[in-house]
Amino acid sequence: MGSESKREQFRRYLEKAGVLDTLTNVLVALYEETEKPNNALDFLKHHLGVAGVETADVETLRLGVSELQQKCDLLMEENKELRKRLLQYEPTPEDGAAE
Repeated sequence: MGSESKREQFRRYLEKAGVLDTLTNVLVALYEETEKPNNALDFLKHHLGVAGVETADVETLRLGVSELQQKCDLLMEENKELRKRLLQYEPTPEDGAAE
């Protein structure tokens, strides 16, 4: 009897919070789709608003990666230039071993 009571309390909690209505509406929208989506879970996420949050996060991460890639390219070019300059002042190990 205790588990039935807990289930009923949980159901009432979900109903009061609007979770049951929201899920029902999204599932009805999926049911009424003439062309069913390939990924039903993505459909649910999109209609529940979860996909929008992920998309924003992904876009922020992509911008960060792009900025870091540009910075890395600049640093690699600077490193290459500094190595060239250093070779003008220091002999290479092969040159030193030949002497």
